[in-house]
Amino acid sequence: MATDHIRYDVLARDALRGVLRRVLSDVAVHGLPGEHHFFITFVSTADGVKLSPRLLAQYPDEMTVILQHQFWDLEVTDDRFEVGLSFGGIPERLAVPFTAIKSFFDPAVQFGLQFEASELPTEERARNLPAAPTPSTVAVPAPPPPAEVVQEPSKPAESAEVVRLDRFRKK
Repeated sequence: MATDHIRYDVLARDALRGVLRRVLSDVAVHGLPGEHHFFITFVSTADGVKLSPRLLAQYPDEMTVILQHQFWDLEVTDDRFEVGLSFGGIPERLAVPFTAIKSFFDPAVQFGLQFEASELPTEERARNLPAAPTPSTVAVPAPPPPAEVVQEPSKPAESAEVVRLDRFRKK
């Protein structure tokens, strides 16, 4: 098989991260349209991720946040997004580089992007994945997440906090 000197896999991955950047930039300016909302999973220990020590202790490997009704001050730059969210009634400010994102899902339209951990920087890959090679980035319709889960903790389910999304929906 010929060597890919063009690196189509890198070009495709960067293009798909551009989709995230564009969507989040539009939301930062105009707000969420219609029923759209986002589940964003990222590696909590990736370079450039900024979390409070409390959240990092609670989510030492990865964290999923939901941008729906209760978020504020969304700022998007070329390489990251920052957002204010409340966790257990405590406001927090998160900074997440696009390179730390593992998945993005919009259940309103069943659209998802998955970034394989082999595409993360080497340090994060060593902490988060077996050494086996993985396929490149794919854009696929993802199955909807469970309706009652607000965050997917990386710790055992019996210690997870389950919150009904209906509690946050506009009446």
